[in-house]
Amino acid sequence: MITLDKADFLLWSRKYDKAFGWQAQRERELGAKFRKNKAMTKADLAAVVEWKFKDEPDKKTRTLELIERNSEEAVSRVSSQVFNLPADDDMYRMNCLTTLEGVSPVLASVILAFFNPKIYGIFDVNVWKRLLGNAPSNLLTAANYRILLQALRRTAGKHNLDARVVDKALFKKSLDDLGLKK
Repeated sequence: MITLDKADFLLWSRKYDKAFGWQAQRERELGAKFRKNKAMTKADLAAVVEWKFKDEPDKKTRTLELIERNSEEAVSRVSSQVFNLPADDDMYRMNCLTTLEGVSPVLASVILAFFNPKIYGIFDVNVWKRLLGNAPSNLLTAANYRILLQALRRTAGKHNLDARVVDKALFKKSLDDLGLKK
């Protein structure tokens, strides 16, 4: 399905960072904050929503309304628990994050990828197709994210790269191949 080598992954990841400059910068800032504080505030969660749904105003508004229902304490407690777990507890992390109002498996994957880009990527159908072929009709579940993570990590490990580098490269290449250049 994919025939990229390490140099290709690095090239396409840089193209992603260039094309999505604001998002790439915001991702680095939020990730550094999550790693430093080992917790997330409600404002941080809103910033993740802004990042993910920047070009989808209806989804952004709807999701921001949902996350507003969470208490500051709940966001802090859940994120602290998630960010302090052992590295191999992916499903528990995903399940904890999705207990927060408005946090879907996709949004949880964004939080995890920001927090630890070495081992997490963002749950996206374009990346799924590149690594695993046609997506199932009920793709966006925590169980399917685990499957995608395994494929991302396998590919990243083969090339000695971070999972997020592989993820960004496959996403950008998919957009370009579809003629959706940014």
